[in-house]
Amino acid sequence: MNSKTLTLQELKANAHTASSKKALIGIDGFVDKIVRPVDQRSGPGDQFTPIATIADFGARISSAAGKSANIELAPILEKLGGNGPIMANAQYAQGLQVRYLGALGKSTIHPVFTEFAQKTNAVSIADPGITHAAEFSDGKIMLGSMASLEEINYQHIVDVMGADELSKSFAEADLIAMVNWTMIPHLSEVFNHFLECLLPSIPESKDRIFFFDLADPQKRSKKDLLEVLNIFGKFEAFGKVILGLNLREAEQVDALLGFEPIENTPDNLQVLATRIREALKIDTLVVHPTHDAACATPEGTAYVKGLFCEKPKITTGAGDHFNSGFVTARLIGLSPAAALTVAVATSGFYVRTAVSPSLDELAEFIATW
Repeated sequence: MNSKTLTLQELKANAHTASSKKALIGIDGFVDKIVRPVDQRSGPGDQFTPIATIADFGARISSAAGKSANIELAPILEKLGGNGPIMANAQYAQGLQVRYLGALGKSTIHPVFTEFAQKTNAVSIADPGITHAAEFSDGKIMLGSMASLEEINYQHIVDVMGADELSKSFAEADLIAMVNWTMIPHLSEVFNHFLECLLPSIPESKDRIFFFDLADPQKRSKKDLLEVLNIFGKFEAFGKVILGLNLREAEQVDALLGFEPIENTPDNLQVLATRIREALKIDTLVVHPTHDAACATPEGTAYVKGLFCEKPKITTGAGDHFNSGFVTARLIGLSPAAALTVAVATSGFYVRTAVSPSLDELAEFIATW
């Protein structure tokens, strides 16, 4: 049976259970200002030709060395951002009961998060960061300001949310997703406190899923990255851990763990996922390049081709939608291959429409591949 048919069958059987699942998601928050760098302008507003590729953008910047340059960033959209809010928004659209814990505004909720905060019963613990996301045909460059996220530590979370409410939220959750490790300086410390102070005191649930991602850890030290990689496996004592990585992150982690580089092929992508999963001693490792995806689980490995879009409406948040689709699918009992298919479909739908799809919309989208 091909992955499309398998996925549609499993979705039909299991999608109705999504509304009974509770997710606690955190822990960042950004105001995303989506922009397009201007190459040539022919008039006001949207009358311009954008710089097409990251390489072209780099060449424009390099040409200004020893001189100067003025590059216009044309505003396209201002929206809620951050790995956590985007993933939470996507999972809410898929029917989960979502609660958010993160940086949405210190004294008041930032306007871009108003509706989101209401529907997710959000607890805000800091001001959001600001990201200028410059989008190109071959990727995006994220320019972030995130000093406010330095306030996020375990004691601050307890002070704002209250120890009892934090414990209650963890105990009720079928999914606990804490993402964007790279940009939260004290997040490893937060994880350790969850393990030592919080999780031992709540009822056990071996079916509870913990999801983590790294969010481009290149700027963090090898020591810090190794430390957090070793922390993830400790959550297995309290549930099942899923770690999501894009290809660049997976290759970085793979090298840090001492493995030799391998060519990016469908078979090798599964090898990559398997050896990282086994080294970290976690339940699931999922890797998502631009054109395909693979995962390694206790049930074995799986691979699917992606739904590449030549002219996406939006790309910022595509990876978070992939993560949402995969985790939701596993949460409601889909097989690894079906979960990967739901993941690439969630991302594919989003980049084409700039809308987070429901499971019904995903089923229709998959059926029309």
